[in-house]
Amino acid sequence: MAEGQIRQSLSGFYDVFSDGELYRTRARGNFRKKRITPLVGDRVRFESSSPKEGYILEILPRDNALTRPPVANIDQGVVVTAVASPEFSTNLLDRQLIALEVSHIKPVIYFTKTDLITDDRYQQFVTLAAAYRQVGYPVCLSREPFAQDGLDQLCTLLADQETVIMGQTGAGKSTLLNHLVPDLDLATGEISTALNRGRHTTRKVSLMPIAGGLVADTPGFSSYDTLTIDYRELGQYFPEFRALASQCRFRGCVHVNEPGCAVKAALAAGDVLQSRYDNYLQLLTLLQNQKPVYNKKK
Repeated sequence: MAEGQIRQSLSGFYDVFSDGELYRTRARGNFRKKRITPLVGDRVRFESSSPKEGYILEILPRDNALTRPPVANIDQGVVVTAVASPEFSTNLLDRQLIALEVSHIKPVIYFTKTDLITDDRYQQFVTLAAAYRQVGYPVCLSREPFAQDGLDQLCTLLADQETVIMGQTGAGKSTLLNHLVPDLDLATGEISTALNRGRHTTRKVSLMPIAGGLVADTPGFSSYDTLTIDYRELGQYFPEFRALASQCRFRGCVHVNEPGCAVKAALAAGDVLQSRYDNYLQLLTLLQNQKPVYNKKK
């Protein structure tokens, strides 16, 4: 029995990478009975008589898992964000950042389409980028959307990490990947040839080696799951709120009407972005009014 990582799933097959080799495997029948689905990124134990035939025997504990895309053990998410066309929204950006925070995935912000805005508008994004860096998020912003300095910064962040690329439709996710790896199609084609897979029209999910790390090939990942957390937990997923919470007068402060709130004091002092706080209030209200979601059998 060997250990490896699922690098691709396709039509019920799982390509497992182990000791420099790819093995084509299927999941044992007891996984279906237990309603367990192996995910790309899973660390697994498997047995294989040849690179083209094997079985997954056990899925090792996961650090995290996403449903869109269906991947596991992700370290970070790159939120590809257009500054124009589609119109920029701090609300959408913050929702995506929170979705990653809830899944314990480190966010990275990459701004695109900066060539479509005026110099004055670009300076506004320079200020905004500095504010998000102050929160603790790595931000890639260049006057040209895919300038080498921005790509180099992103490549440094990708090294030794497992990453998903996410963003609104039209934000430039595929273009970013093509700039990172111009021969990306060739690289994935070589893997297909090695496994004698041929061409498939079935949707697949895969982890590709890029810049010394692994990136989920998920061009359809433009959304995020609806948040189902308790509204009282929301502040934990705003890093700047989380850092200040211990200074609030009341334990469990939700940073709205409570006296002695450190977050509101920081907001008044200009140390917390007004847009972040406004988006927090909007999400808080949505969560407070959200009907309970009862677990259903999957």
